[in-house]
Amino acid sequence: MSEEPRRTVIVEDEPSLTNGGLNGPAPRRRRGWLWVLLLILAAAAAYRFWPRGGAQPATSTAPTAAGGRRGFGGITPVVAVRATRGDIGVYITDPGAVVPVYTVTVASQISGYLVQVLYKEGQIVHQGEALAEIDPRPYQVQLETAQAALARDTANLDNARVDLKRYQTLLPLRAVPEQTVATQQALVKSDEGTLQTDQAQIDSAKLNLTYCHIAAPITGRVGLRLIDPGNYVQPSNSLVVITQLQPITAVFPIAEDQLPPVIERWRAGQHLQVVASDRNMKKLATGTLTTIDNQIDPTTGTVKLRATFPNTDNMLFPNQFVNAQLLVEEKHGITLVPTAAVQRNSQSTYVWLVKPDSTVTVRQIKEGTTEGNETEVSSGLNPGDVVVMTGVDRLQEGSKVHPTFETPQAEAGAR
Repeated sequence: MSEEPRRTVIVEDEPSLTNGGLNGPAPRRRRGWLWVLLLILAAAAAYRFWPRGGAQPATSTAPTAAGGRRGFGGITPVVAVRATRGDIGVYITDPGAVVPVYTVTVASQISGYLVQVLYKEGQIVHQGEALAEIDPRPYQVQLETAQAALARDTANLDNARVDLKRYQTLLPLRAVPEQTVATQQALVKSDEGTLQTDQAQIDSAKLNLTYCHIAAPITGRVGLRLIDPGNYVQPSNSLVVITQLQPITAVFPIAEDQLPPVIERWRAGQHLQVVASDRNMKKLATGTLTTIDNQIDPTTGTVKLRATFPNTDNMLFPNQFVNAQLLVEEKHGITLVPTAAVQRNSQSTYVWLVKPDSTVTVRQIKEGTTEGNETEVSSGLNPGDVVVMTGVDRLQEGSKVHPTFETPQAEAGAR
């Protein structure tokens, strides 16, 4: 019997039904994708947080003593300024008010109709310049009447004098009695008195005619018109107010304790400067002290002073509020720093001094005169010292700073 050839049968394993028939190569592929995802995330994190440019990452974000944060790798940026040598004035500053040298209320001195107004409201008028006209016709008639009476009474006087002369001639001849001569003498004197009355009436009428033309008594600015043309005015009526503006004064009080140095310099003939400023201390005008009042107000303990200003630019206005700054003394060649650089606490006054190694230290100072944005340093600083003006709230003793100066020249000088 011949043997049948053998056949090899390859039987493939059926996929296991365990885990839903997904065992085998499929789980290995899933784990591979998971590792690839983790490597991508790690690379992204390394790129994000890896230090670049050789700089070391900041590992400390601890706040400074004032609660701020440092920059530039631990260096605190600040604005610094250099102490300078200069001059400063010692001022006494008090509120005051602008008061005109002269204020005149122009009124009519006669009764009559206002026929013409010759000024414009707010106009500058000069002394003697016409302001208004009152109807002069009634007073012209009065003048003519007084002149006629004078002429009549003059004729009567001449006649009385002729009779008196005749009687005096006849008296030695006993042609007339002495009583007649005496009576005639009295009549002549009476007529002479009548002439004087007539002349007074004429002068009064002429004066009234002058009052019909109302002129400015001073040079100044007129205010609003108080009476319009066509109204009947009387001596009690005010027509307009004129205020002198150039020069003008300001009256302000100072404490009695501040008075002695002012009186000393004023009596010595010094011209004490006074600066008038507005509410925001913006300079308006400069003048000089002219008067010190003769008594101290016991209720306030102050004495009033008057300063005069040329006011050529009309920056000062009557009744305007001003801050008057009286210059009492000028200090020369002293150490000055901006007032913003001076720090204070309950124990002392100090500044943050920038040392040559760009670290800061607290330097105690003695403060002197303060004027505007500058403060005198009596002791503790020398001209040329660099102090911190802005950024002090982020500093502590020994902090490293990066100072920035207000001007390029100051920064160049600090290098």
